[in-house]
Amino acid sequence: MNAERETRGSYWLETVSPGDPAPPPSGDIAVDVAVVGGGVAGLSTAWELVRRGHEVAVLEADRIAAGVTGHTTAKLTALHTLVYDHLRRTRGREGARLYARSQSAAIRRAAEIVADLGIDCEWEEAAAFTYAEQEQDVARVRAEAEAAREAGLPAEFVTGTELPYSIAGAVRVTGQAQFHPCKYLLALAEDLRRRGGALYEGTRVVGLTEGEPCVLSTDTGVSVRAGEVVIATHYPVFDRALLFTRLSPRRELVVAATLDADRAPRHMYITPEQGTRSVRSAPFGDGKRLLIVTGEHFTPGSADVEERFDRLTAWADSRFTGLTFTHRWATQDNDSTDSVPLVGPFHPGSHHTYVATGFGGWGLSGGIMAGGLITDLVEGHTAEWAGLYDPRRVASVVREGTSFLKHQAQVARHFVGDRLAPVAGSVEDLAPGDGAVVRVGGHQCAVHRDGSGRLQAVSARCTHLGCLVSFNRAEQAWECPCHGSRFAPDGRILQGPAVRPLEMRHI
Repeated sequence: MNAERETRGSYWLETVSPGDPAPPPSGDIAVDVAVVGGGVAGLSTAWELVRRGHEVAVLEADRIAAGVTGHTTAKLTALHTLVYDHLRRTRGREGARLYARSQSAAIRRAAEIVADLGIDCEWEEAAAFTYAEQEQDVARVRAEAEAAREAGLPAEFVTGTELPYSIAGAVRVTGQAQFHPCKYLLALAEDLRRRGGALYEGTRVVGLTEGEPCVLSTDTGVSVRAGEVVIATHYPVFDRALLFTRLSPRRELVVAATLDADRAPRHMYITPEQGTRSVRSAPFGDGKRLLIVTGEHFTPGSADVEERFDRLTAWADSRFTGLTFTHRWATQDNDSTDSVPLVGPFHPGSHHTYVATGFGGWGLSGGIMAGGLITDLVEGHTAEWAGLYDPRRVASVVREGTSFLKHQAQVARHFVGDRLAPVAGSVEDLAPGDGAVVRVGGHQCAVHRDGSGRLQAVSARCTHLGCLVSFNRAEQAWECPCHGSRFAPDGRILQGPAVRPLEMRHI
């Protein structure tokens, strides 16, 4: 195993040139639709709306495509591990069928866009597999093959694959795709602007007043008036819909390595075993492909991330051997309590606000699907699967009561228990690169010591809802275990739903 050239960052982001940032608006603006968030869901929605003649502005807190979408494994498939057997039990056969139809339609839509715009995004058609290595898990895979086939996918149960290790059984679905997500989204953004859409980067939305029009306030002091507002920030930055009670954040690690093209898998694989293992490869040049392996999911702020990176790297090297590791990064997903994304009206009383969230690790097909669904809703149309994804649904939440209560218990444990737990250690105990919540002057502070030995202290309470943060040494970030907000050592926001940084503290 060779890791000498390993880069701690996303391969997708490293291999694009996004150009100069689009500046924030210079003054108050008014548009038909304001889309908050410049990832796959936000840009897909904005592009579909502009294409249909709407005046649209996209407001992105950082750079477009640089958030969750820029850290994905970029598998575009309707086979989402073991979702169909689950859906036919919880949402019925019709629910499973609508899920399959909507996700498959998203793949077709992406293929159409790539062809129509001539996007060079390394598009490759591939099959998707959900597999089991252990005999005791084969029954679940067989059930998933049957459920996916009933739902309308071209699914079949197989016992052999191209993988260099044996499996006990797998679901195979053909006609899926893999691509370079950042190249795709940057091309979409370019076409959006060419069609008259506005794009503002470095513009964090911090407030929303619903009405006719709706008014968004930003951290630059500029206001945006819009007839309709779409919240596509991965985790919603506003809590009036109480969606935080139905979403649980999950962080997952990614390692990438080069290998000879004739040894690389050409299809996409995932197993729920061993804390999830996902495998695909991408074009790399010079007779090589890039093997991309994902897994080791955990709640933000709750794990020894370095140890988990080592475990994932060792697994990849044991399965494929002789790898040269080039990149490592992490991504973050939000799971809904009933395993179905929340896409549609923001809350029961909303008439002009929409949300797209809870994609559970399948944000590419889900985000593209959301773009079409929300565009239809804005125009007064209703897609056949709108009810399946409607965030206002209640019946499915009742059926998924166990997951709902488990998530709430976990949040409550952090919200209350972390405050009552004794704070171990002191500032003097921190080694370079370490961070910890320590008591300073009777208050809990999040303190970090950088490589030069300099200390930085910030408030230990997440600015979203007040849970205590925890330090992720591998990624040098403070993380909230309740709702997934992430902050730099100096308190700057790395990832929402928080919209305010951690306050500086003096030690």
